[in-house]
Amino acid sequence: MIYMDNSATTKVRREVVEAMLPCFEKDYGNASSIYYKMGADAGKLLADSRKVIADFIGAKASEVYFTAGGTESDNWAIKSVARGLLSRGNKIITSKIEHHAVLHSFQTLEREGFEVIYLDVDEYGQVDMQQLKKELTPKTTLVSVMMVNNEVGTRQEIEEIAKITHEAGALFHTDAVQALGVMPIDVQEMGIDLASFSAHKVYGPKGVGALYVDEKVNLLPFIDGGAQEKKKRAGTENIPGIVGFAKAVELIAGGFTAHQEHLQKLSTRLIHRVTTEIQDAVLTGHPTNRHKGIASFCFEYVEGEAIVLDLNFADIYGSTGSACTTGTAGASHVLTAMGIADILSHGSLRLSIGHFNTVAEVDKVVEVLKKSIKRLRIMSPLCDD
Repeated sequence: MIYMDNSATTKVRREVVEAMLPCFEKDYGNASSIYYKMGADAGKLLADSRKVIADFIGAKASEVYFTAGGTESDNWAIKSVARGLLSRGNKIITSKIEHHAVLHSFQTLEREGFEVIYLDVDEYGQVDMQQLKKELTPKTTLVSVMMVNNEVGTRQEIEEIAKITHEAGALFHTDAVQALGVMPIDVQEMGIDLASFSAHKVYGPKGVGALYVDEKVNLLPFIDGGAQEKKKRAGTENIPGIVGFAKAVELIAGGFTAHQEHLQKLSTRLIHRVTTEIQDAVLTGHPTNRHKGIASFCFEYVEGEAIVLDLNFADIYGSTGSACTTGTAGASHVLTAMGIADILSHGSLRLSIGHFNTVAEVDKVVEVLKKSIKRLRIMSPLCDD
């Protein structure tokens, strides 16, 4: 089996599982039960984990809130800021290629009467800076642009976007789910006010994430109830998941440079072989300013779903578009926004490399893919060859 869908989710590392097990068997106390040792021990695990993640992104521990994942973090950040600053203005801005957790949050606010601007992107998927400058007004309270696109891997110029946003007096949020662990993140240096993260993209468990919120931002509560997460997200904390998240981040931090080099080496080989050995294969996204592990292609005359199914028969796992849009009709909203014609975008394939992949796997995938594309094109009514 060759797994190349690491942007959808990653395999949990053995060290992470081992770090989590005591939280089920021994350290299973409630972190809010601080008056006896087991509860206090759980509280310490929570505090230590929060510091690990905060240190990794250049934040204070008090600025990190634990959530159920990236989608919740996006929803909380966007809706809290927009509604909390409504007295200042009702204009909010995002891009056309965001993850649906962001897009659907903005659409919800749009139905509530907010004025929403969806920024255009160029052929590589980078935000139109001039449009951003033009659309920012005194009524604008929030700009949200993802750090790395989950489908094509394009990295946005986050520092510049944040600077432009702040000069207009608005707050800046970024969905950094795909960026964590594959590019350096320092929220202070980058000028980020709020950022969303998820554990299962960095070899941690599913169902746990984090939201960074600059201490100057007044974050509205997301879930009412107890006093957990500074009275802003009630409910007993997922200590096993949080500990696993912290351990995964700790492992990434310890081998950060080596991990980046590994992804770069494999993706460079994959992209070169696919684009030179398969006719009419188009790399999508920015050619250089991109996620080191994401390789997204469009193949003329074939359907992406057919490619994925064909690869599946060879025990190779990739995706067409993002996992969160699987099962939806129509072309990818990301590729459409980039100006890629529907007939080409329907032949999209995303292969995302991770920690456990090897050069031999890359070569095997390319060989199988070459045969698959050739076979599918023979059956395609669109292909004359």
